[in-house]
Amino acid sequence: MENTEAPAARCEGAPDTVSRLSPSRADGAAFSAVTPQGDDCCTSCRDGSQDVPGSGSYVYALGRVTARIPRPAVEKEFAQAIGRADASGKTDRQAFHDVLKQRENRYLARQLCWLFTVQGLETYLLQPRESADLDVLIEAAGGPESLPWMSLVIGERGSIAPPGLCNGLTLPIVTCDQIYSFDRGSLLQSIPRPDNAPPEFDATASELLERIMLMTDNAGATDEHRALNYLVMRYPAMYAAVASAHQRNESLSSVDVRASTLSATRTIVDVILSFTHRTTDVVDKSFVRVDVTEEFPFLVTKMSPYYDR
Repeated sequence: MENTEAPAARCEGAPDTVSRLSPSRADGAAFSAVTPQGDDCCTSCRDGSQDVPGSGSYVYALGRVTARIPRPAVEKEFAQAIGRADASGKTDRQAFHDVLKQRENRYLARQLCWLFTVQGLETYLLQPRESADLDVLIEAAGGPESLPWMSLVIGERGSIAPPGLCNGLTLPIVTCDQIYSFDRGSLLQSIPRPDNAPPEFDATASELLERIMLMTDNAGATDEHRALNYLVMRYPAMYAAVASAHQRNESLSSVDVRASTLSATRTIVDVILSFTHRTTDVVDKSFVRVDVTEEFPFLVTKMSPYYDR
């Protein structure tokens, strides 16, 4: 992973970093731009109402961030703010987010519920570490309507929200350490290509990303799903391995995640890719090893041949 590290989302008071990708960006740097590096500027802060770090389970999830108005009084206040702004020619969604982005309306952003959906299903309520992180949430929720906009949320899952918090929604609260957003096309275009990449590499990458995201109940909360989501976002060699298999007339027949027998004091999983030859049905396997002990997964072993015991 020496050449896949890059800045994460920008928070106020932090060094200059990339908060999200431009939908038009196709210069090959986007894959790096949506990968986190080191500690986020928000990790040193924590809301006093939350448990101490490490007390909950971790989340590494792909989905979409949306803003939800929780109470009628807040809705009326938003309507007045939109009425004072110049919203001519804008959709309701565009007018809503334009109001949110204005500094004088930050008090309204603090009143909202920040909802995270996975495959269109309401999954988590997001809570920033500190109020300065609202900029990242606003940016994530304001993605272009015409593009498949998505966000990666890394954080710690806490208790279930009380009914009064977000208009009756009782979902797990995730305290966010990192959120960065991008459109799917920019992500795929920015994956580093191997030297001998086939012309079908883009189609292979798109299919693999779709397959991982649509795995059953992939809410990014289990060790299995956190490892898979980490790999599709951080490890371009996984895409290269699948593209190479397609060149050998092999199809990706299964993706399995197993606890590593080498893990003792840490939680390490083996992600096993099985490739089946389309003519002979011979199965070839490769694997990569990921440490998911802490909030931020990391690579332990690069892509290698896998042999059944």
